[in-house]
Amino acid sequence: MHQQTGEDRIRLVLVDDQVLLRASLGRFLATQPGLELAGECGTAAETLEILKAEPVEIVLSDLPLRTEGGEDIISAARGAGYKGRFLMVAGSAEAVEICAAFKRGASGIFLKSESLDRLVQAIKLVASGAMWVDQKVIQLLAERLLDHLQLDHRTSRNLLTEREERVIQGIIGGLTNRKIGENIGVSESAVKFVVQQLFRKAHVRKRDQLVRLALAGSLSAAGALTPPAAH
Repeated sequence: MHQQTGEDRIRLVLVDDQVLLRASLGRFLATQPGLELAGECGTAAETLEILKAEPVEIVLSDLPLRTEGGEDIISAARGAGYKGRFLMVAGSAEAVEICAAFKRGASGIFLKSESLDRLVQAIKLVASGAMWVDQKVIQLLAERLLDHLQLDHRTSRNLLTEREERVIQGIIGGLTNRKIGENIGVSESAVKFVVQQLFRKAHVRKRDQLVRLALAGSLSAAGALTPPAAH
């Protein structure tokens, strides 16, 4: 029988300024198969110190979290050379802060109202390279995206088409091309064509890249998707 080694485990840092919450969550995570807690801390400065000293795959951080100088934890860690992933934990779904976190490079937003078992699932999914977005967050951001697109309709003529808007919303929701087509009344091949159009407009090649742009609210005033900054 295969025994799990340190190399198999996902090493993570837990960051939250609430001591009791951090301690109880830390105890839970430390008992989970496949996870290894590299450290617990309450400030951005402490987090950066751990990241300098320990190999860490995921930073599990409260949202928002900033340094004493006001810089967000993701930007500060990237500036210090950290190449791992961030799973942000939010007490409530604030669209502006969530969009900003995705824009900076967060790999997921997890709501504190969700279960601990789902948190473990989210950590493992993010560690695999995928993104985790709670359904409540998806709904919130889809509404924000729609509002943004409606604003663009009033301010510019170079717009995403209505079909492109609906396909983006379906992609955000994790739907397949076939399901998106069923929802909007077109064929699967028609959806594939729209997705390719969106890829060209966004200068990306993958759906997850398109999702990140949409979740980050990266829509220009002209209604086209804006490519993300390189990390």
